[in-house]
Amino acid sequence: MCGIVGLFLKDASLQPSLGRLLSDMLVTMTDRGPDSAGIAIYADEHAGRSKFTIQSENAERDFQDLPNFLSKHLDRILDFRVNDTHAVVTLDQNVENKFSEVLTAFNPEIRIMSHGSSLEIYKEVGLPEQVTQRFHITQMSGRHGIGHTRMATESAVTTLGAHPFNTGVDQCLVHNGSLSNHNSLRRKLRREGILIETENDTEVGAAYLTWKIKNGASLGEALESSLKDLDGFFTFVVGTENGFGVVRDQIACKPAVMAETDQYVAFGSEYQALVDLPKIESAHVWEPEPATVYFWKH
Repeated sequence: MCGIVGLFLKDASLQPSLGRLLSDMLVTMTDRGPDSAGIAIYADEHAGRSKFTIQSENAERDFQDLPNFLSKHLDRILDFRVNDTHAVVTLDQNVENKFSEVLTAFNPEIRIMSHGSSLEIYKEVGLPEQVTQRFHITQMSGRHGIGHTRMATESAVTTLGAHPFNTGVDQCLVHNGSLSNHNSLRRKLRREGILIETENDTEVGAAYLTWKIKNGASLGEALESSLKDLDGFFTFVVGTENGFGVVRDQIACKPAVMAETDQYVAFGSEYQALVDLPKIESAHVWEPEPATVYFWKH
């Protein structure tokens, strides 16, 4: 049992409130997952630049020397913004392929949480309120975002094992449920060259979508294919550079509710995640249908 939230803003005037609204939504889901929590924020893009969100268990030590090391070995001036155990590194796209190699040379224990032009992911072990407070999520603005609080069932409680999972550029996934064929699919995707770092079944789901998209599928087509290729019970909420999508398996036993107004589209594992959103009393509220792909984009 896990808790999922998502918020896609149609009204730009709400963008400064995205972090606060998502944080409040996620905190209401605390009882569904006490182990770890995370939020993905999609903010403004910077033309010709890429962002990496990284995490260190020894952030105070690592993040003191890392900016100079990166600048020296990438031969570029970059932006380095520290946020507790995470940091967001913004650099020119023409050196992004070298970033992982240089980061590993500095300290192989530093992990990349996300990569894209607009995506930032913050996640740690702990309750949603603790995680959102330590990263100051309520102060963040953006166009859309998704969040998750986890109750671990099949893999260890670690920062890397928390959701959301980012396996493709500006793409991330949160999941409530359990995939029964994740071990065999993990082996197949690794043979196809897809990076999978944990034993978490959700990362396999995210990597599957990345693999389908790399082979020419649209996100909608990849989500449709997941209904045939993924065994188990699942509700997925997927974030992309331009929007977010929702899909439930054919049985749809995992709870889900959505609301739409002229200002936003919102998702929650339970209705209580939505009750404090602006003008929720006039929203169209419904339960997403089984085996049906929903997607909104800017």
